[in-house]
Amino acid sequence: MDKLVVRKSGPLHGEVLISGAKNSVLKLMAASILAEDVCVIENVPNLQDVRVMAEILVALGMGVEWTKRNEMTITPAKELKTEPPYELVQRMRASIVTMGPLLGRTGQARLAQPGGCAIGERKIDLHLKGFAALGVDVKQTHGCVEGYAEKLVGDTIYLDFPSVGATENIMMAAVLAEGVTTIENAAKEPELTDLANFLNKLGANVKGAGTDTIRIKGVESLGGTRHMVLPDRIEAGTYMVAAAVAGGDVMVKNVMPNHLKAVVAKLQEAGCEVDVFDEDIHVKSSGQLNAIDIKTLPFPGFPTDMQAQFMALSSVAEGVGTITETIFENRFMHATEFSLMGAQIKVEGHSAIIQGGSALEGANVKATDLRAGAALVIAALVADGPTTIHNIYHIDRGYDLFEEKLRGIGVNIERVGS
Repeated sequence: MDKLVVRKSGPLHGEVLISGAKNSVLKLMAASILAEDVCVIENVPNLQDVRVMAEILVALGMGVEWTKRNEMTITPAKELKTEPPYELVQRMRASIVTMGPLLGRTGQARLAQPGGCAIGERKIDLHLKGFAALGVDVKQTHGCVEGYAEKLVGDTIYLDFPSVGATENIMMAAVLAEGVTTIENAAKEPELTDLANFLNKLGANVKGAGTDTIRIKGVESLGGTRHMVLPDRIEAGTYMVAAAVAGGDVMVKNVMPNHLKAVVAKLQEAGCEVDVFDEDIHVKSSGQLNAIDIKTLPFPGFPTDMQAQFMALSSVAEGVGTITETIFENRFMHATEFSLMGAQIKVEGHSAIIQGGSALEGANVKATDLRAGAALVIAALVADGPTTIHNIYHIDRGYDLFEEKLRGIGVNIERVGS
């Protein structure tokens, strides 16, 4: 199994071009199940998760072709199957979002309980509650979830928590339902708005995406479209934190700054100079950082997917910083890996208290999840001696051209085969 070896690097200089958003493109691919014509998706990152979703669509009977490196053409199935293979569903949490479009298109779906990063239970109760409100008979048996409906009918659905996945799944099920569906306390993440825009291009009638109330008026059928995936705000934030920790002068290009306000604010609070332009963000750092406190929240709050990267920052900043995790209950597994490098971190319930100013040392560590893997790379930029990061298949799930982009700004990183 491959591993990454990272040596002390910095200050960093140059430009990083941000790819399409992983958390958007997977849902757009799933939504193509609803289309009766060809869908072309541009700015597709070449990620392991994207390749798994492509395999799922092919297994359902659809055609998927990379027509260019970052362009994917998806053709409808002649006979759409309704049960993605177990071995594919187990490899990726986002596979659950195929259930909504399968129910919307065929009235039935059967999936194994999905896999993915071990960062918490991430129950699908809200997804199933929404499907049931639309008239789906939902059952969970023997590690599978299945749904059946002769007809989906719109209803008002209140989400107890603004779950992104549940909002997306219900929205996709509802676009072909009879009547009007209203989702209250909906998630507001930019990737969800990207999905709504895609559905509307197909011919759906979705209004209110990006607010806490989404209204969907059902239509009889959906066609095809061409759509460009929005930039990945988490990838952008990762490179911004790398520049902050290692020091230097890095321009992060092809971003939507409004999606990164919380990250920009915390970097400025930590002592970085951050200049925001229309589509670029410029980060300058001396590497001398201040401790900060963070609390993860649904968008537009601080993103849970940036929590691990800021733990790396807090480990070397001056003072004591606290990270409070409110989204996932098991997302501090990376604290143990940081401690192997000399970080001083104490986890108490939903909070991690980080005594900054640690002199980090290179070590053998493992990526416990996707973002933790990237965060360990960031920590390695200022560690004495080489750091070897194992389980990097997690990183490959979410970062396109990761080593190439890092080397482009001066990071000493190499991939080593087992």
